[in-house]
Amino acid sequence: MELINSGSEETAPLPPYTTPSSFGIKSWAEEDRPREKLMGKGRAALSDAELLAILLGSGTTKLSAVDVGMLMLQAVGNDLNELARQSVKQLCRHPGIGEAKAITVVAALELGRRRKEADAPARVTITCSRDIYQLVRPQLMDLPHEEFWVVLLNRANVVMRKTAISQGGVAGTVADPKLIFKEALENLASSIILVHNHPSGNRNPSAADIALTRKLKEAGSFLDLPILDHLIYTDQGYYSFADEGML
Repeated sequence: MELINSGSEETAPLPPYTTPSSFGIKSWAEEDRPREKLMGKGRAALSDAELLAILLGSGTTKLSAVDVGMLMLQAVGNDLNELARQSVKQLCRHPGIGEAKAITVVAALELGRRRKEADAPARVTITCSRDIYQLVRPQLMDLPHEEFWVVLLNRANVVMRKTAISQGGVAGTVADPKLIFKEALENLASSIILVHNHPSGNRNPSAADIALTRKLKEAGSFLDLPILDHLIYTDQGYYSFADEGML
């Protein structure tokens, strides 16, 4: 994989909004206001837009905070995973959203992502490619750029360590074999699993991915550090070199 510049951040105009009817949250019945509703009925009773409204705190002169939350969700097809991929700059394009509110939303969604990571068990035994996918998902989910990771295993295929080797642009990154095997040798690993993500969602390996895998497999055989798999991660699924007979 070659390092490719990611270029400037996407600044395409937002899709046209379907503006909701707004009368301001203060005019609502108290039990329907987001904060009061959460206190009285519990967090599960709130819609996604209402939860966003609590984070935003206020709307505009014409839109309530819930209206603004609805518009933010509408712009990403009501997909919270897509909302989590938005940058502060992208969120600031919404009416009523300044930098402070955008940062609050980004921070809240990042906490949600980290919660998934914290829930992962401390020791994981790798038995199949699906285990690898679940292991690295907290680190690679929602990333707008490519990253290359290695998972180091002991002789029982228990995960010893997972480490980021490099970070690149939206279409590529550099994986230095010296850094990969240095990491494995220093941690006395018995085998290695390679992982990198494709932000585009395309699970298929490129010619560079295939060439790199062959090169690392060859070096691993010489060092008695076998490459057990190379996983291409996307948020929608993965490609396993081992499953596809490419190792």
